[in-house]
Amino acid sequence: MIVAGVFIALAAAIVFLRPSSRATSDTARPGQITLFQWEDYMNPPFLHEYERKYREDPKITIFADEDEAFAKMRAGFTPDVMGPCYYEFPRWQEAGMLQPIDTTKLRNWDKISPTLRNLPGISAGPNKVWFVPHYWGNTSITFRTDLAPDYVKHPSWNILFDPKYKGRVSVLEGVDDTVPFVAHMIGIDAYHMTPTQWERVQDKLRELVPQTRTITSDDSALVQGLASGEIVAAMSWRIVYSTLRREGKPVAFMNPPGGMFTYVCGLVVHKNPSSVEKATALIDSMIGDEGAVYTIESIGDEPANEGALIHEPDEVFARQGLNRDMEALLKSGIFQKRLKNKDEVISAWTEIRAGL
Repeated sequence: MIVAGVFIALAAAIVFLRPSSRATSDTARPGQITLFQWEDYMNPPFLHEYERKYREDPKITIFADEDEAFAKMRAGFTPDVMGPCYYEFPRWQEAGMLQPIDTTKLRNWDKISPTLRNLPGISAGPNKVWFVPHYWGNTSITFRTDLAPDYVKHPSWNILFDPKYKGRVSVLEGVDDTVPFVAHMIGIDAYHMTPTQWERVQDKLRELVPQTRTITSDDSALVQGLASGEIVAAMSWRIVYSTLRREGKPVAFMNPPGGMFTYVCGLVVHKNPSSVEKATALIDSMIGDEGAVYTIESIGDEPANEGALIHEPDEVFARQGLNRDMEALLKSGIFQKRLKNKDEVISAWTEIRAGL
């Protein structure tokens, strides 16, 4: 997203989206902790509670994708709090980069969705977790209902392969999105693929690439392409759909048989934080009510903190194509998980995109 991304890149060098006014170097002031996070999720509403408590703000460094973030930390960068997604944090944990978080120190922990608090693999023992869910969203297809009317009553991800729209569809760049998505289309569980099944998925990806106009995870580019009609259908996150809805564009977000993919992004603590107390307080601030309301109203993702949404008007949910029963939606989706042999998958997808 996550955010959302969002979510791959083979980066030979470390590249930041843009310098933050809060973060201009990798050196924090004495006593200042560092947040290593996606761009949208370092905005003031997530930090106010922390700033009121300590009368200082955290230093912020932005990452563009999690492979970049992982490489930077492996090279020696030591932030305090980081924001990976659920499918990614086990790699950081297995690399010895994380320490457990004491949930009894989080005033906002019990406001988090029960489904998300009990995600498999996040527990680190009684009252401890490796990963605190922060926000979530869905991956599906946003499409122009006026340009593809046949798919309004019969939503199908096969629109990506429809000859009528060759050169007018888009898919996401990240393997964590596109590979499970395409595998699911042909009845394969990408998280438990046999070698033979992986070959079938690669064949389908090779069929897909010539259909596309763009392969990008840039929300702005997808919004612009769909708004102009240059793109008819795009694999995207719900945030793209909600942005276009706010602009009054005729779009829909597909919920085909079998459900949508659901990503969950969260917060973790480095194994060597400069202050466990401040790191925990920062996480509590980020999952608090102010950040939760900002997430659904201004970003377009859904906050893990469901308790903060009680007073949100129905139109906020309608703009996202949601009803108020977030638990039902979470349980109906397919949670994105860690891909096995991810390096191999990244390499293959990179070659396929290049036409090799």
